[in-house]
Amino acid sequence: MRNFVVPDQYPKLRMRLLGAVAATAVLCLIAPASAQQASADTSLLGLLKAPEDPNAKMLVEADSVTYDMNQDVVTADGKVVIYYGAYVLLADQVAVNRKTKHVSAQGNVEITDPSGNVTRSDHIELTDDLKEGVAQALELVTADRIAFRARQATRKDGDETTFEDATYLPCVDCNGQKGREPIWKIRANRIIHRQKDKTIVMENATFDFLGVPIAWVPVLSQPDPSVKNKTGFLLPSFQYNTQQGFSVRAPYHIALAPDYSLTLSPSYYTKQGLLFDAEWRQKLVNGEYNVAVAGIHQNDPHAFSGTSGDREWRGSIETGGRFKINDRWNWGWDVAVASDATFMDKYDRKAGNSDVAVNQIYLTGVDGRNRLDLHGYGFFVQQDDSTVAGALPQNKDLQEKQPVVHPVLDYQVFAPEPVFGGEASITTNFASITRLKSDKYEFDVDGDGLHTPGAQTRLRGAAGTFDRASIDALWRRRFVDGIGETFTPFLYFKGDAIYSDPSDSSGLTQGNSTDLYARAMPAAGLEYSFPIGISSSFGHQVIEPVAQVIARPNETEAAYIPNEDAQSLVFDATSLFDYDKFSGFDRIEGGTRANVGFRYSGTFEHGISVNATAGQSFQLAGDNSFAMATAYDTGAYSGLENNVSDYVAGLSVNTNMGLMASTGVRVDPDNFQVNRFDAQLLGIGGSMTAAVTYAFIGAQPDLGITSDRSEVQGAVSLRLAENWRLFGASRYDLVNKDFVRHAVGIAYDSEEFSLSLSYSDDLTSSPADQTIYLRAGFRTLGNLSTSAGIGK
Repeated sequence: MRNFVVPDQYPKLRMRLLGAVAATAVLCLIAPASAQQASADTSLLGLLKAPEDPNAKMLVEADSVTYDMNQDVVTADGKVVIYYGAYVLLADQVAVNRKTKHVSAQGNVEITDPSGNVTRSDHIELTDDLKEGVAQALELVTADRIAFRARQATRKDGDETTFEDATYLPCVDCNGQKGREPIWKIRANRIIHRQKDKTIVMENATFDFLGVPIAWVPVLSQPDPSVKNKTGFLLPSFQYNTQQGFSVRAPYHIALAPDYSLTLSPSYYTKQGLLFDAEWRQKLVNGEYNVAVAGIHQNDPHAFSGTSGDREWRGSIETGGRFKINDRWNWGWDVAVASDATFMDKYDRKAGNSDVAVNQIYLTGVDGRNRLDLHGYGFFVQQDDSTVAGALPQNKDLQEKQPVVHPVLDYQVFAPEPVFGGEASITTNFASITRLKSDKYEFDVDGDGLHTPGAQTRLRGAAGTFDRASIDALWRRRFVDGIGETFTPFLYFKGDAIYSDPSDSSGLTQGNSTDLYARAMPAAGLEYSFPIGISSSFGHQVIEPVAQVIARPNETEAAYIPNEDAQSLVFDATSLFDYDKFSGFDRIEGGTRANVGFRYSGTFEHGISVNATAGQSFQLAGDNSFAMATAYDTGAYSGLENNVSDYVAGLSVNTNMGLMASTGVRVDPDNFQVNRFDAQLLGIGGSMTAAVTYAFIGAQPDLGITSDRSEVQGAVSLRLAENWRLFGASRYDLVNKDFVRHAVGIAYDSEEFSLSLSYSDDLTSSPADQTIYLRAGFRTLGNLSTSAGIGK
């Protein structure tokens, strides 16, 4: 094979050979944006966007290159390969007729453009200005493996390409299998691509599924795949439930400009009428935002009798924004509010899938390990107040009990250089909240649905305005002696300034008047560990005894400071060696405490790994913060309320052969009674994936849990065939011997098409919430879905 570099002194020859290379830009139905924008330019170099190197040459490889002086034809024969920048042309023969100004490539023609699109044809004829051309037996495969096939493709006027007897395929070599055809395709007598308008028009189009025509339209128009924002209808969705009847949703997208659009998604409910739904989206230089509004005048509001939805007019507003200030700083917001507590759930709004919609505005900054988070929060409750006579107070006035956080600030900074040879960091927090009504939790000890006289009442959130500024400074340094013992001394200081302005005198706090408080907690501690490595022929293990001693004064002012952020406390193996086991800033641990235990890790043959932690915590001196019997106490039944804590242990095993397990336990040190236990098992083998979770919590009578709680939950997915799978999940109450929730379904999954049918039953709601859900997904087209609610 001979190689020819076409030099600049033969510009006409170079230009005409370049025309063959440029065929991809002519015939690609999905061309790169740069090529589309330049298509009106008759300059081939302008069309192809020449390589960045202005001195780049065109390389022609062929068995022979001949020039017919009589016919004025230049012909490259035999395994022709032409390179120009990122374009590559392969053909058995390429000929340029200088008289007729035609370029011909024939025999196994294949052209690859810089975007990865590949055009294949038996024969391509083009004018040298690329305005007109014909290709026979064409196949175009885009970079994302979407394909167009046609008996013939014709280009005219430098803009319009027509594919005759054409087929659209959502993928080639589907699922990674060579030669596999997709389940569905679209056939058309003609597919017309208008490059300037960026539209694809399919005439006499038929949708084929499994080789059977199931839908036909005389004309189907859509934007070409290079268009990301185009006016037109989107795929509809369908639903049914007993309160709203059958419904259909038909979204219509309006592309007002490249950077903003409006989507109208009206839905018609046979029992309730027409729901108006509109969403505005806009992209700006440094971010994007959206605003969605929805509203309905219900024909039958009494279908929601007994709930907040029993009204004629209902609606919601949702908005969100994300903006980048620079490489370190971002800000944004999320807001969702509605006319009533259940509108967003019943009418399938984006924020309707949780019991509370979290509204926030935020600013975040990150610089290496240093981070700042500033958030303002408001919470929209999506649960109705209980209307049952004598209902517990915690089920009433839910919205008024939610705090407004204005704001909360977290800032953590690490010293860039060692301080006295160790690591130093400072964490600061400022929180300011207002609550209209106190959130009191009364316990139903005897199980009659009412507050049991004499049982504890817990204040989960006090009414009023409360501000707190906190600082947490930490220093620690690690020393290792000659035999491998590790000593880590540490110092920390926690300080707070609190402004308290309660608005009710419930008697649940000792601070019922406006006041300022200050709190300080210095601490000094030492952690000792001695990792012992054991190596053998079957693996490597490390056993590490660990002991911690932390000395500090007693906690002060706990009865005067509302507890907002430290109510969650789970004492287990993961928190055994925490310096302060409270989860937030409102409570801080005091007194002298020792944490003792060991860590274990092992790696064995076949990649099996085992990790374990076990130990116990001891209050050595001072007041035990977890035993303080105040309205803000989070230590009851935690396993830390006694000076000698429960034993805690955790174990995880990974077999590296598709089986993983983990478990955690907390045991009473006096009678070895299990107070808390959980276990998870995940298995992947062959065609089955299964997970089982078990949880046990011992009775906590003072907190309203009069008997042990024990549940098991399982989920399984079974692959029945190459693309078919059966799945299901169930949750079972072992104490009451009854199911809590279960679901089952079947699904088909392939690259170009997916289908799932599922049934779920939530037995915790009254009446039971039963839903049948059907979804079909088509690659490049979108999803069709429908659901039917039963018993809502």
